[in-house]
Amino acid sequence: MWMRIKKREAQGPRRWAQGAEGEAQSAVRREYAPQYPGKINRWIRWAGIFTLLVWCCPSVWADPLKLQDLIEEALRNNPELGASQAGVQAAGHKIPQAGSLPDPMIMLGYQNEGYNTYNFGESPDAQWMVSVSQMFPFYGKRELKAEMAGRDAESMKNVYRTLRLKTISKVKELYSDLFLSYKNLDLLQEKGGLLRQVEEAALARYASGMAPQQEVVMAQTEKYMLLERQEMANQKIQSTEGMLNAAVGRDVRSPLGRPAEISSTPYLLSLDDLLRLAMDHSTELKARAQMVQGTEAKIKMAQKEYYPDVTLGANFFKRSGAYEDMWNLTAAVNIPLFYRDKQRQGVLEAEAAKRQAQKEMQATEIMLASSLRENYSMIRSAEKLMKLYQEGLLPKARQDIQLSLSGYVTGKVEAITVISRLKTLLDIELLYWSQLVEREKAIARLEPLTGLTEISTQDEKNEKN
Repeated sequence: MWMRIKKREAQGPRRWAQGAEGEAQSAVRREYAPQYPGKINRWIRWAGIFTLLVWCCPSVWADPLKLQDLIEEALRNNPELGASQAGVQAAGHKIPQAGSLPDPMIMLGYQNEGYNTYNFGESPDAQWMVSVSQMFPFYGKRELKAEMAGRDAESMKNVYRTLRLKTISKVKELYSDLFLSYKNLDLLQEKGGLLRQVEEAALARYASGMAPQQEVVMAQTEKYMLLERQEMANQKIQSTEGMLNAAVGRDVRSPLGRPAEISSTPYLLSLDDLLRLAMDHSTELKARAQMVQGTEAKIKMAQKEYYPDVTLGANFFKRSGAYEDMWNLTAAVNIPLFYRDKQRQGVLEAEAAKRQAQKEMQATEIMLASSLRENYSMIRSAEKLMKLYQEGLLPKARQDIQLSLSGYVTGKVEAITVISRLKTLLDIELLYWSQLVEREKAIARLEPLTGLTEISTQDEKNEKN
């Protein structure tokens, strides 16, 4: 005891000297240090963190992928849409061709007498000949041909409008799928953090002898299964981006980025409203109606084939010497002698084509009504499920997982209970976002069926004008 006291007394002056020296060094550092060292250090730390985030996570700072930009790009660059537009232009060029007259015929010839010598001017039968002829279809045939071509062109225009609306709908659906894939990945990563907490708690309990090793293995197994699902979500992102790039006309390897947040918006239309809009504005029905009208023109044209066409001709015969020139005028008509096998069968063919077009139009109406009802029921069902998840299941599941985690840390709850509650919460959150996306996709599918996008586009054009 006395020796320890002496030792402390001997160490006392040394400690005081070391303390004094340290204070002196601190004073020197304070005197020669910059005026605001703390602020500078903080700025350096924040700059380093910012640089690390920008370098490692550029998607965090990138602008979100905008749906409207993708739609405009798809309307410009989609090759299928461009091909349909070119088809519309080609059909428009057929109209003047169908209503024009046939090409006139010009004949140039020579008539000689005998085979031995060229006896033009020496023989009365030797002459040069020039003839011009023009065929004139029976009255009304040209107008009916032009009408048929015009109906086909209008039908092609409506087919193009339908494809345009379907392209917009497809881009919206793929955009929603891409958003859902990113959201699923976020949820899996978030739940992976909670699962790591369970694993750490299991390791701590196992180290203290409060839990068997089986709980640690169980938590680690679930963690690896969650990593597997994350990899599957990444693969889904890659495949969806490839399809979206193809829809907008880009190279499949082009980067897209993360879609903006999708929120649920009220849908106020009823099923009766949708059916009425579809019957009035559906581009598919308009295309079918144009086909029916085209077949009516074909029936009239087939009936006109019973009447003959007239071909008028003028001929000039050039002779030489004492022989005078000659000329003549001709008129020729075709006689529908075999009308039973030709003209009558053409009328029957046109009438059958009209019945076919009418049945196809009825089938399109039924298909549209069925698709409208299916997608409308999906919208309303998704709204009810989202409300159930958001107001009932999700709050209870979050409360349950918090209680389970607290109970597991204190040793009142087993690991399997915590893991099952965590999986339940994850499944409910995935189902909620899946229903939200399916609702938005159903709304997108309704637009080409009812022509709503086409109506809004026309309204915008009228407002600008």
